[in-house]
Amino acid sequence: MTTDHPYVFRFSASEPNRFDGGELQGAHEQNFPVLRDQEGSVYLIHLEPSGIREPHWHPSAWELNFVISGLARWTMLGTHPDGTYHNDLFEAGPRDLVFAPRGFFHYFENASDTEGLDVLVVFNTSTQEPNDDIGIVGTLNSLPRSVLAASFGVSVSAFDQIPDEIKPVVITRRHTGTE
Repeated sequence: MTTDHPYVFRFSASEPNRFDGGELQGAHEQNFPVLRDQEGSVYLIHLEPSGIREPHWHPSAWELNFVISGLARWTMLGTHPDGTYHNDLFEAGPRDLVFAPRGFFHYFENASDTEGLDVLVVFNTSTQEPNDDIGIVGTLNSLPRSVLAASFGVSVSAFDQIPDEIKPVVITRRHTGTE
């Protein structure tokens, strides 16, 4: 039985957004009307080998990340339950659930150079991605180079190679440094 129903979202029929490094498909209030005013959205992220979900934070949402397949390497920066502000690095595999609190700077990457990674992400917002993301690229590029230089304690020329566009990247891949 393949009849459409307002309470069913078919990821298999949804066209993914494709990026260098992977794909993103989402069910949100714009394409799944039953979510309107429900403060919820769901995304299926596929990362190719060496794929990265851009480092980012959400000002108005937390997220639950369920690893379907593959191995995810996580970085999470924020004020933790023990009251300290620090960076956590960890891995999560199939059937693991990772919580990213609202306002925590975080990202995950595919830990494998040969296998894909699939993660289902649930947000407590109906906003379409990346409209609730503040990514590292946009963050850096919204600041004057002189402010960045002062913050990092380096010369302004240290930032000459950073592209100056303010745009969401969402998904990319690790570079070896030789590109």
